[in-house]
Amino acid sequence: MPGRRSPSTTRSLWTGRWRAPLAVALLAPLLIGLGAASSRRVVAGPSDWEQGPPSDPSHFPLAVWLQSPGNAEAYRAIGINLYVGLWQGPTEAQLAELAAAGMPVMADQNALGLAHRADPILQGWLQPDEPDNAQPDGQGGYGPCVDPASVQARYARMRQADPSRPVFLNLGQGLAWDRDQPYVGRGSACAGRWDHYPEYARGSDILSFDIYPVTSPYPQIQGQLWRVALGVDRLREWAGPDKILWNAIETTHINSERMPSPAQVRAEVWMSIVHGSRGILYFAHEWQPSFREAGLLHYPEMRAGVAAINREVTALAPAIHAPADPGAVRARASDPELPIDILVTHADDATYVFAVSMRDRPSLVRFELAAAPGAAATVEAIGEDRRIAIQGGRFEDRFAGYAVHLYRLPRLADARLMLPWLRR
Repeated sequence: MPGRRSPSTTRSLWTGRWRAPLAVALLAPLLIGLGAASSRRVVAGPSDWEQGPPSDPSHFPLAVWLQSPGNAEAYRAIGINLYVGLWQGPTEAQLAELAAAGMPVMADQNALGLAHRADPILQGWLQPDEPDNAQPDGQGGYGPCVDPASVQARYARMRQADPSRPVFLNLGQGLAWDRDQPYVGRGSACAGRWDHYPEYARGSDILSFDIYPVTSPYPQIQGQLWRVALGVDRLREWAGPDKILWNAIETTHINSERMPSPAQVRAEVWMSIVHGSRGILYFAHEWQPSFREAGLLHYPEMRAGVAAINREVTALAPAIHAPADPGAVRARASDPELPIDILVTHADDATYVFAVSMRDRPSLVRFELAAAPGAAATVEAIGEDRRIAIQGGRFEDRFAGYAVHLYRLPRLADARLMLPWLRR
């Protein structure tokens, strides 16, 4: 996965000393000005891909995996802006239908696709899915994973055939398993080969992976939503600081009696973003209770939930893409064993704090600000119709298990630019 190539078969807290508030207040205008001049915005894709995804910071890729072009308008209506994969395609009919719906696609680099090099509906090329897993041997069994050198060689050929679009590679769930308990689906020859992953990363421009903790059949994974973020962290470790990372998110039963709630999907999406993913790929198929290719569209509650998530992410895309400022805010839960992971950025006249509880238990969370805003300042809880007072350079909020809260504050001084002598 993100799933399967076939629609009818199944497989697949930071520490630091704080700055002197008076000095910060005096230097804040200077620091903000320096930030505007020196910080580099990270966007969804490099501008030198003439036919790739938009690099506009207001754009955030929100995709579905291997869906029929006939559903493109329905997906557009819930905020999906990209198809990834076409069954036995791309074909002329598929590209025409997607063009009519205004839905771009990343597809296999076949002869027909290459004949459409000038067609803007094509925004990228796909490597074969999950090369890190054991591969079908054509006789009903499985052989070893794909040699990373083969993935790199294919990437070179694809880039030579068309350098104007990115090459997308999705890896399997094994990279988010425990190192001492590797995923059985990688096969006996590859299960312990963690050294493969940096090599796979070299075979892509956009690197992704999938793990579905709610619907997982494996007890050691079930319910551990935080493994989604762990996988993104490992991709970054292996791929380096500049690789664009995406990841797949569950939305249906897949092969399980369990189905994620919209709140769980939202938690997985935002923990992905907080940890550095810059594209979300929804997995929409399910085989239980019966096969549905567009299972995401079948369930009204999930359909509405994903639409709300997509509106939220799209509205906040410029802040998501702005450079991270990890020193500006820290989050501490009243439960010392509960991690609250945050992404802090500055965009326009505001500071944004995107926060996710990384375990399924409640806590009171204190947010401490490196540079206190003016008197009587408040925090907006985005989308929640409430404001929180900032008192003594901090504010507090209650988090349920795996809760997401998104905050907008008056713009703080950029902590990355503060001079060492400002520390207490």
